Amino acid sequence: MAAASQKSHNAEIESLVASLAARQNAGTEKHRALSGPERAAVLMLALGEQYGGKVWSLLDDDELRQLSITMSSLGTVQAEEVEGLMLEFVGRLSASGALMGNYDATERLLQQYLPPERVSGIMDEIRGPAGRNMWEKLSNVQEQVLANYLKNEYPQTVAVVLSKLRPEHAARVLAILPEELALDVVNRMLKMEAVQKEVIERVENTLRTEFMSNLSQTRRRDAHEVMAEIFNNFDRQTETRFMTSLEEANRESAERIKNLMFTFDDLVKLDNGSAQTLMRHVDKDKLGVALKGASEAVRQFFLSNMSSRAAKMLVDDMQALGPVRLRDVDEAQALLVNLAKDLAAKGEIMITKNRSDEELIY
Repeated sequence: MAAASQKSHNAEIESLVASLAARQNAGTEKHRALSGPERAAVLMLALGEQYGGKVWSLLDDDELRQLSITMSSLGTVQAEEVEGLMLEFVGRLSASGALMGNYDATERLLQQYLPPERVSGIMDEIRGPAGRNMWEKLSNVQEQVLANYLKNEYPQTVAVVLSKLRPEHAARVLAILPEELALDVVNRMLKMEAVQKEVIERVENTLRTEFMSNLSQTRRRDAHEVMAEIFNNFDRQTETRFMTSLEEANRESAERIKNLMFTFDDLVKLDNGSAQTLMRHVDKDKLGVALKGASEAVRQFFLSNMSSRAAKMLVDDMQALGPVRLRDVDEAQALLVNLAKDLAAKGEIMITKNRSDEELIY
């Protein structure tokens, strides 16, 4: 009797399992396939406020925005489909050997095997530019890098992107775009009305997949190059103080930075045509102050690239200046260096940095 009852019970269970399987198969056939974001949206809706609160707090702004948009347009999801997703989620979560990779887990693992500075560099490259949303991230992208990407885009797309950036960053990007494209973009921005949300989303997705993902994988700039640029912007006393200390602590790094720096004394490596072009663009009073504190070799280089009459007038002006503050000399020399870099960037002069005559165009 007991055996018959047990047999009947087993038959009922088998029938129930078969029925559920049939319902799930039928549901799979008639329900649309859900994308990854849609599956996440269903799961979060099912968890509700009580159980989903902790998950929401762990999402960043981009993830919150994408998930919220997906949830708002999800429509009706059948109970069978929700049940299937929950079962799949629990199954994956509880399965032995299942892993979940994220930034924090990756960083913790790397910290066990690599020096802190290498871990920091790797994670910075993975994360890409800082910022809570796409537009903040773009505003932290170096303007030349962003301009190189945008110059191949449709002018209307460029106009949309620049309209969303901080004005000061948009100005720097616009200034280095090809002139014809830049003027087209300016006109489009002037005529631009409210941009539809769908357009903004498409632009964001394109930037995220085609630009930011590639940007995060690019090699970081050499630290010595960055430091050389910083040293270029020091005044003379600060540069000497830091360089002296660095030479005592790490002579190799100090020499690498010196070789990468472009200083006022490097202007003597300009060809005659470039030197004359530079002097045509600089105020003669500033040139006189800059040369007042220059070495004799640098002073003779500039004078030799002037007519005899102009050279004599400049020497007379320098003598009439009398004592000049070191700060004023530093400012004038920095002005000439920056002007030379600007002219080189425009292709009007060539800057030769190394004694081996390797050309470095700034």
